[in-house]
Order: sequence, then structure tokens, then C-alpha cells
Amino acid sequence: MAERSDKIRNALDEGRILVLGTQVLLGFQLRGVFEPVFERLPASDQYLKVAGLGLLVVTLALLILPAAFHRIVEAGQDTERLHRHIGGVVTLALLPFAAALAIDVLVAVDHAAGRAMASLAAAAASLVALGCWYVLPMLARARGPRAGGDSMDRHPAATPLKDRIRHVLTEARVVLPGAQALLGFQLAAVLTESFERLPTGSKMVHLASLGLIALTTVLLMTPAAWHRIVERGEETERFHRLASRLVLAATVPLALGLAGDVFVIVRKVFGSDAGAIAAGAAAAALCYGLWFGFTYAARATSRRPRRRNAAA
Repeated sequence: MAERSDKIRNALDEGRILVLGTQVLLGFQLRGVFEPVFERLPASDQYLKVAGLGLLVVTLALLILPAAFHRIVEAGQDTERLHRHIGGVVTLALLPFAAALAIDVLVAVDHAAGRAMASLAAAAASLVALGCWYVLPMLARARGPRAGGDSMDRHPAATPLKDRIRHVLTEARVVLPGAQALLGFQLAAVLTESFERLPTGSKMVHLASLGLIALTTVLLMTPAAWHRIVERGEETERFHRLASRLVLAATVPLALGLAGDVFVIVRKVFGSDAGAIAAGAAAAALCYGLWFGFTYAARATSRRPRRRNAAA
């Protein structure tokens, strides 16, 4: 069982992961209302944007609540009631965030590709978010832990489990703000006059990139939901493995989404399809080369001396 102070620290770190992303999206949501194109949107889309803004305000208010609860109710003490409160708030806050994300996707795609495509995209966004944040964690909790899955003896490591979990949460917190800022830019760009003048192909690439970055955001926020719902704040090997895989998996669509936006920008500035493709491919190659090529090569290199020592 994790120490109460460690569980509360992890819960606060998970809340910080979510609040950083919410703040970024909320800022772009506020900005979007003042874009010239916003006034030309159908009234229904304008009302949806306001509804999305309201949902993000609710999300932000919920995520900041634990800080006030800790100071006012618990006077700064680490209590089991505080841990349960944080877990409940984090779990609840993901629901309006998922709805706001679906609304933003709906409005963005509707403006660029029509209501039918927008409805499909919004439904996909909400299903993926709710599936990752609620459905899959609840199914995993219902099944219970796998036999031997959380044994420290089966997974020996020099770094204690509690520190490894803290590190992976910090790494998710490092990646998420950048992904959220990129997602906010993509949503705001759809409401600009420059976007309206882009060729249809560039618009489609931008929307595909938006979907990839939205997927990145969902994956990076999933560990917080999983830890609260499945593990109930406990530090387990299963959670560490899952969170590690999710952080790595999130970098795959992140690189593709970034490459797509590089393609759109270079094509707009230089008017060259070949140059835009080359720039987008170079951006993807750089990201994958550093994040996977370099790291897997470094891991293989570090394992050779240990294998030789083991053989000796």
C-alpha cells in the first residue's frame, strides 16, 4: 500500500496534468470568439462554442477545487478524505472536458468540411475520450488485478516504484501542455480568414492533424483516469507499465500531427507541394528519429555490457 502522502502527491500531480491542458484550451476558446470568422459561423455553431467555453470553465473550476479543499477543509493535512476528494473530482472533471473537446471538433470540422463529417468526427472524439477515460478503466477494475501483475519481485528495478510512477506522471505533464497548445492553435486557426483561403487539400491535412493531436491529448490524460478508477490511487506495477506505454503511444500521433501542420504552413508560405511534403516528412523523421531511433539504439548499446557480464 502506498503511503497516504505519496498517494495525495500523485493525485495532485494528476490534477495538475489535467488543469494545464484545460487552461491552454480555455485560452484558445476565449480567443476564438474574437476571430473575424466567428461572426460568420451559423448561430448554432456560435452557441456550441459558448457551450464548450462553459464546459471548460466547469472543468477548470472542478480541477482547482482540491487546492481550496486542502487549504480550507483539511488545513493542509494529508488525510484519506482529501485523497478520496481529489480522486472524485479528477474523475468527474474529465466528463465536461470530453464534451467540450467533442464540441470544438464539431465546430472546427463543420466549418471546413460540412456538418455530416463534423458529426462523425465529434462522435469519434467523444467515444475515444470516454472509452479511454471511463469505459476501459471501469472494465479493468471490474476484472481486478491480474495474478502476479503487481509483484515487485517479478519486476525488480533499482528505482523504487513510487519514484518511477512519479517520474512517468511528470513526463506526461511535460508532453501534455505542448500537445494541448498545438491542439488549441489548430482549433483557433480554423476560425481565421487565412484558413478559409487555404486549398481544400491543406484544410483536410489540417483537420487530420487536429484529430491526431486530439488523440495525443486523450492518451496523455488517460493515466490520471486509470489511476483514480482502476488503482484507486495505489502505486502498482500495472499502472506504471500502462502509464509508460500511454506516454510513448501518445508521441506517435503527436509527431504525425506536427508534421501535418508543418506541411500546411510550408505549402502556404512557399506554394510548393514538393517542399511542403519534404518539410513535413523531415519533421516526422526528426521526431521519430529522436524519440524512438536514438532511444532504442541507446537501450541496445547499454544492454550489451550487461549481457557480456552476465555471460562471463
